[in-house]
Amino acid sequence: MTDQNTSTPPEPAGESPLLERLLMFFIFWGILSFGYMFLKIDKTIEEIPYSVFKTRVEKGQVAEIEVKGQEVKGEYRGDAIGSEMRSDAAARQGVAYFKTVLPSFADPDLVKLLEQQGVVVSATPDKMNWFATLVITLLPWALIVGYFVYMNKRIGEQLGGGATGPFGFARSKAKRFTLKEVHITFNDVAGLENAKNELIEVVDYLKNPQKFQRIGAELPRGILLAGPPGTGKTLMAKAMAGEAGVPFFSISGSEFIEMFVGVGASRVRDLFDTAKKAAPSLIFIDELDSIGRVRGTGVGGGHDEREQTLNQILSEIDGFSPHESVIVIAATNRPDVLDPALIRPGRFDRQVILDLPRRNARKEILKVHAKKRIMAQDIDFNVLAGETVGFSGADLKNLVNEAALLAVKKAKEQVEMDDFTESRDKILLGVKREERLSDAEKKMVACHEAGHALTALLLPGTDPLRKVTIIPRGRSLGATEQVPGEDRHNLGKKYLLDRIAVMLGGRAAEEEVFGDITSGAGDDLKQATQMARHMVCQWGMSKKVGLVVFKKGEPHPFLGRELTEDRDYSEATATLIDEEVRSILEECHLKAQTLLRENREKLDELAGELLIQETLSLAEIEKLLHLEKAATG
Repeated sequence: MTDQNTSTPPEPAGESPLLERLLMFFIFWGILSFGYMFLKIDKTIEEIPYSVFKTRVEKGQVAEIEVKGQEVKGEYRGDAIGSEMRSDAAARQGVAYFKTVLPSFADPDLVKLLEQQGVVVSATPDKMNWFATLVITLLPWALIVGYFVYMNKRIGEQLGGGATGPFGFARSKAKRFTLKEVHITFNDVAGLENAKNELIEVVDYLKNPQKFQRIGAELPRGILLAGPPGTGKTLMAKAMAGEAGVPFFSISGSEFIEMFVGVGASRVRDLFDTAKKAAPSLIFIDELDSIGRVRGTGVGGGHDEREQTLNQILSEIDGFSPHESVIVIAATNRPDVLDPALIRPGRFDRQVILDLPRRNARKEILKVHAKKRIMAQDIDFNVLAGETVGFSGADLKNLVNEAALLAVKKAKEQVEMDDFTESRDKILLGVKREERLSDAEKKMVACHEAGHALTALLLPGTDPLRKVTIIPRGRSLGATEQVPGEDRHNLGKKYLLDRIAVMLGGRAAEEEVFGDITSGAGDDLKQATQMARHMVCQWGMSKKVGLVVFKKGEPHPFLGRELTEDRDYSEATATLIDEEVRSILEECHLKAQTLLRENREKLDELAGELLIQETLSLAEIEKLLHLEKAATG
C-alpha cells in the first residue's frame, strides 16, 4: 500500500479573521476616543479655589473663561503671568490655564466684575456631545462582546473544534479534501483486489449516477470497511475519493463526542448538510465502533451523548433521498460490536472485509514503499514477503522504514538485504538488551531454546525453523523463530498438536537436562493453554466434549456484560472442558519429552553450539546436526 501521507491534510475551514480584526480596531478606536475626549495632553491646567479665581479676576489677570454648568475653565493673561503672578507657584511653572467650580449659592457681583475687567465669557450647555455619548455607551458593550467571542474561540479550540464564531464548537470538525488534495487512486493501492472490485461500482455511481438511476438501481447508502488495524481502510476511502474526483469529508467517530450532551448530534447534522451541498461527495467516518456500539451495553448501561449521536447518524442516513449522490463510508476493527440498527439494509448494509495481505500482496506493498528509498540490487522481495506472514500494510511500511534507518545508522549509501533481516528481528523480537546473563542462566536459556528448535526440526508437520538465538531481546531471554512456508487459511488438528508440542519443547528440555524447571516457559504455557482451549471450546477437536461451541475463553467486547449473561454450560461441562485442555497439554508435553530424550545427543550438541555462537540459522543447525533439508518439513 502506498504512503498515506501523500498530501498534508487541510485544517477544517474556519471563519475569516476579519471579525477579529474589526473587533480589535473597534476597541483601539474606543480607547483613543476616550483619550481625546477626556485627556488634555496639550495643556497644563491649574485647579484653584473659587475665592482665588475671583481675586485674580479683580486684579485683571484673567483673559477669558468658559462656563459649563458649575465648572469654569479659563486662561490667564500673558502679561499677568510674566509680572504680577511671578510669586505664585503656578507662574513659576508657566501655567496658562486654570479651572474652578462655582459655588452652589448665587454670586451676583461676579458678572459685573467680569464685565469691568473685560473678561471674555463663553458658556456651553451641560451636555455631552453625540460622539462622547456614543463612545461611552457602546465601548463597554464592545468590550463585553469581544471578551465572549474570544472565550468562545478558546473553548472551541480546547474542545477540539476549529470554529471561531459563537457556538462554533457544535459544528462538524470533519476535514474536507478536494480533488487537488487527494492524489491517491486505486492504482496506488497494492493488494486488496477484492475490496477494490467491491468499491469500483460505487466510484462509477459517483462519476455517472444517471447510468444507475436510469433503470432504478440504488447503491448502498453506507459501506462498512472492516478489518484488522493497519490494513488500509482509510487509504482505501481516500482512493475512492481520488478515483471518483469528488469532495471527501473525513472525521473520526470520537470527534463527535464531547462533554456536552447534544453536541455530537449537532455535529452530525452539520456534517451531512455540508456534504449534501457539495454532492456528489464521500463522507468517511473512521473508528465507527466508538459511537456505533450496541446501545445499553455493559454494567453501567449506555452513554446519553454517544447514543444521541448514533441516533442522529441513523436518522441522517435514512433521510437520504434515492437520488442523492452522497456515500457514507465507515471503518472499524470490531464489526461484531456494532449496533444491529446500524448495519441493517438501508444503512451500512454492505460490508467490505480488508484482510491481512497475502504473500503476493505483501510483495507488491514492499515494492511500493521501497520505491521511495535507495535499494541495493540484491533485495529479494519474494523472500521478504515469505518472511513477513501476518504483517499488515502498516507493518510492512514500518519494516521498510526501519531498514532504511538502520542503513543510515551504518553509514551505508543504500538499503541492503541484511538491513531488512535485522529490522524484521527488531520488530518481531524486540530491541537487544544490554545486560548480560550469568553462565548458569545462559546454559539454561540455551537448553530451553535448543529444545524448541530441535522439536520444531524433528516434527514434520510444524512450520519451518528459521533461526534460534539466546541474545536477550525485549522481554525474552531467547527466541526460536519459525516462518510458515505459505499462508494458512485452515489449521488442522495434527498441526495444532505439533505446534503445542514445540511450545512445550523448551520446558521439556529443561526437565530432561537439568531435572529442574524455570519461569522461562511462562509465556509458552500461556499460548499453549489458549490454543488448547480454543481446540476444545470453539473448534470441536475434543471427542469427550463433542461438536459443541462454548463461550468459555472468548473475551466479551463489553466490560461487565458477561456478568449478566447466563452461562451456556453446566458445572460438569466446565470440569470436562478443563480436563480436556489439561489432557491435550500433557499429551503434547509427553510427545516433546520423548522426542528430546531419544535425541539427547543432538540436544546437547545444539545447546553447546548456541552457548558459543549465540545465534544459529537453519543452515548452520542442519550442518551441525547432519540433518537433511527434507527433515525440516
